[in-house]
Amino acid sequence: MLKDFSVQALFMGVLTAFVGFASSFAVVLQGLHGVGATDAQAASGLMALSISLGLCAIVLSTVTRMPISTAWSTPGGALLASTGVVEGGFNAAVGAFLICALLIVIAGLFKPLGRAVAAIPAPLANAMLAGVLIGLCFAPVKAIAFDPVLGLPIVLAWIVVGAFKRLWAVPAALGAFVLILAFGVDIPEGALGSIGQALLPTVEIVTPVFNLPAFISIALPLFIVTMASQNIPGIAVLKVNGYAPKPGSLFSVTGLFSVVSAPLGGHAVNLAAITAAMCAGPDAHPDPARRYWAVLICGVCYLIVGPLAGVVTTFVALAPPILIQAVAGLALVGAFSGSAMAAFQAPESREAAAITFLVTASGVSFGGISGAFWGLVAGGLMLALSRFVQAARK
Repeated sequence: MLKDFSVQALFMGVLTAFVGFASSFAVVLQGLHGVGATDAQAASGLMALSISLGLCAIVLSTVTRMPISTAWSTPGGALLASTGVVEGGFNAAVGAFLICALLIVIAGLFKPLGRAVAAIPAPLANAMLAGVLIGLCFAPVKAIAFDPVLGLPIVLAWIVVGAFKRLWAVPAALGAFVLILAFGVDIPEGALGSIGQALLPTVEIVTPVFNLPAFISIALPLFIVTMASQNIPGIAVLKVNGYAPKPGSLFSVTGLFSVVSAPLGGHAVNLAAITAAMCAGPDAHPDPARRYWAVLICGVCYLIVGPLAGVVTTFVALAPPILIQAVAGLALVGAFSGSAMAAFQAPESREAAAITFLVTASGVSFGGISGAFWGLVAGGLMLALSRFVQAARK
């Protein structure tokens, strides 16, 4: 195993961990706060996810000798941010996280369930995701309106750096946020002391509460988004790069790690989609059999960063919330444009996708159930009606 190590894989593993964490931790924090988590609970959730996905990546890649990258569910975080607090508060959200995790385990073990998720029309799944993401994607514009002096540098850093190197666009925006926080925001007296106290890992065990509104508003949409936007594309990335793992076992293992992280506030661990291409491609190493080391290094980096989640959360809390929302929104622009394009590409399903998108993006809840679920239901009914009418005309 040690003979497969390379400096190239070391560099790519560190880079992947940095990009993965820096580009999306803001989305996770926004999502956990969105469903009622306190700062301490959000820090605990971020730490649990970092450690769980790091361990999961190390275990899977060591056993399979393949670059099986894992991540937290970034689209899931955006979903939580748009859902809002459900009946039962964050305890109910944690109960939904556990149910989602168990569904992922079952999807891996019980093939019909996995096939049922894969059978959800791609335009509708993408439309629901686009509807979930669009709210956060408005945040950069709102940040500029809130205070151009604070918001504009973040957006400009993303634009300018992204024009040369798209991979560094979000880390550049995060860097601009840090500089603004250091030099442009009045930090309350004693705040730096709280950052020092936050060096100790934050662990908050949340007692789960199970109820129907949380199941329908959080667990089911989170399961669908995680499977459709992370796990299934993650398998596709591996196949494109010449690897052929057994999807079911990978899903189940990520689900088990999600079960472990849920009581600590973590929403979902899953296969990586975007960063997976970094470790599975030739940039990690010319020899495909040695690329798994990039994932091992990435996993170790997440284990190191995880205990510092309290510092990250405390530091972020010093700034106006709209600024970190702007960073999160910029991190999701690519995902939004990709999902929107996929949703409206096929003419025969365009109206159903539009219905799904509009209902989801409205953010309106009916009967205590979030718009993401109703958007998928409304779009599905519209698509079924359209197909019925077309079949009747033949």
